[in-house]
Amino acid sequence: MERRRRPSRHTLALLDALIQRPRAWYYGYDLSRVTELKSGTLYPILMRLCERRVLESKWQPATQEGRPPRHMYRLTSAGLIFARDSLAAQPAGRRVEPPGEYA
Repeated sequence: MERRRRPSRHTLALLDALIQRPRAWYYGYDLSRVTELKSGTLYPILMRLCERRVLESKWQPATQEGRPPRHMYRLTSAGLIFARDSLAAQPAGRRVEPPGEYA
């Protein structure tokens, strides 16, 4: 039996950022800037959402010689539904805010 928990406010902030352009691909760094989440918080969430098939990911080849390839992320069709449902479940009038530095 799979356990279902409500998404954390960090996850909600990420979903809120992704749902703005649901079919767009995002670099983790860009998501970090938009959500104000530190990499130690953001990347575990991204990995967990990929495992649950909420996000899909792909490698982007390096655009400059000597640079490593980069991971990109976007919502799946099921992920878009999950994001909408999760964000709609927030109390009325309560907007998802970036969690801040010491959240």
